[in-house]
Amino acid sequence: MDDRVIPPTLSEALEAQRAKFVATAGPGAVERVEAFLEGLRRQRSGALAPALGAVAPDFSIPDVHGALVALAERRARGPVVLVFYRGAWCPYCNLTLRAYQGLLPRIRAAGAALIAISPQTPDASLDTAQKLALEFDVLSDAGSVTARSYGLAFKLPDELQAFYRQRDILLPHFNGDDDWMLPIPATFVLAPDGRVVLAHVEVDYRHRQDPEAVIAVLEAMPRR
Repeated sequence: MDDRVIPPTLSEALEAQRAKFVATAGPGAVERVEAFLEGLRRQRSGALAPALGAVAPDFSIPDVHGALVALAERRARGPVVLVFYRGAWCPYCNLTLRAYQGLLPRIRAAGAALIAISPQTPDASLDTAQKLALEFDVLSDAGSVTARSYGLAFKLPDELQAFYRQRDILLPHFNGDDDWMLPIPATFVLAPDGRVVLAHVEVDYRHRQDPEAVIAVLEAMPRR
């Protein structure tokens, strides 16, 4: 009999985190979050993000050590997987980054590079990378400049800022500024010429792209 514990899929882990929040968040918290997400949907947030076949904007932004990482340079080597996440304070993001780290050997075997981007400072991003033992590029998008160019950036409304403060989630501490900007969580797979071959943009931060779907796309791409 095989007694090995099979780890949950990312979707299962995210659903378990959502259920935990519902059970412990306190009166009105779930309704507040749902109202916020519905507002983003009404505003069609993320609708201008690069779609399939579009050429994704290039960027050059610092990693956790302050060294600039250029998308064009990474693309010159092969496909690139871009994961936009909110920050270390977001448990859904941490689950997502862990899932991608677990499948990193398969991503690299497909000839691809993996890049994660958040508005956190390099120091905060370094903490994230060390805590989660991440072995891929973790970049700091100061002022959400790159997220804006990808059509993903939005500002948390005042009522959500107050809600986050009540939960001791202080974005200025993580991001190094007071603009309270965040990216809509998104995942893109880019061909070496910059074309988008997979795009997953979801205003509901509790849902993320399954890494297995990313790997399937990578493995179907022609190798050089």
